[in-house]
Amino acid sequence: MSLLENISKNIYSLDNNSINQAKQKLDRLIKPTGSLGKIEDICMQLAGIYGNKDFDTSKKVVIAFAGDHGVYEEGVAPDPQNITQLQFPNFAKGICGVGVLSKFVGADVVAVDVGINCDHKLEGIRDYKIRKGTSNMVKGPAMSRDEAIKALEIGIEVAEECIEKGYKVVGIGEMGICNTTPSSAIISVIDGCDPAKVTGIGAGLKKERVEHKANIIRKAIELNNPDSKDAIDILSKVGGFEIGSMAGVILGCSANKIPVVLDGFISYAAALLAYKINPKTREYMIASHTSAEPGTQKALDLLDLSPVLNMDMRLGEGSGAALAFNIIEASNYTYQNMATFDEIDMGR
Repeated sequence: MSLLENISKNIYSLDNNSINQAKQKLDRLIKPTGSLGKIEDICMQLAGIYGNKDFDTSKKVVIAFAGDHGVYEEGVAPDPQNITQLQFPNFAKGICGVGVLSKFVGADVVAVDVGINCDHKLEGIRDYKIRKGTSNMVKGPAMSRDEAIKALEIGIEVAEECIEKGYKVVGIGEMGICNTTPSSAIISVIDGCDPAKVTGIGAGLKKERVEHKANIIRKAIELNNPDSKDAIDILSKVGGFEIGSMAGVILGCSANKIPVVLDGFISYAAALLAYKINPKTREYMIASHTSAEPGTQKALDLLDLSPVLNMDMRLGEGSGAALAFNIIEASNYTYQNMATFDEIDMGR
């Protein structure tokens, strides 16, 4: 049995007994029942994930993957493709968006190259390169099925390494010029909607070029005809290496009973792939923020997730996941330290 098969078969629903115990404790805190909203939802979810009404969320990491895309040559992004290799080392240095936010919230960043279009090893980056970028999905599949499985299994492997090191909360992030294009394609295929409904400006594409971008996605879907019920087929036909690896992290965390914090648009596409492989993965996901990309709400609706933040962010990298770590920590701190009616006589 392959690593992917083994992991996907060992994902189980959350522990209802622990959820109920957490709810009972939350209901006894000195506040109106349910008045802390998503703070309470997060605590109950975490209790169910960890299988214990008490838990530690202090050791956190963002696992970020980078890859380039053959479809870049179709003019779907405004920036040079080499920005991927120039920016990604800054993840490890801690000086980019996800780097500084992770420092602020006390989280680590693990940066992994799964498909950057360069020959040299990048400073501070873990080298799991599958190859130097995907193929142009307008001319054929973005990758082979074996490469899609490899991308997923790399994500599983890195997630399990981090979990073995004691990380209790895992966020996912990415880097890859034009990766909103394959992400929009994935969401379009899974939802069965026209690409125009889920295609946006990405990192700053001029609005008059968005229609061209949607047309490129439409052509790729028509050419490759991905099976909407088969996540691996979707990933291989119109996906990206970094998107597949993020989906792998979700699978790995779910099988190991660790919460995974999604970032934004790209990660929601990855989450849909993981959900297609095993729907129980959704129970382990925490959506960090509402990305400004138009396909975000479509993906969130498909996943039935409600983000904890709405900051008009569209950076990616894992920046939203890092920011949401503080909400998770605040939720747990409140849950652990707020007085209960049993401790204080308030006539209830």
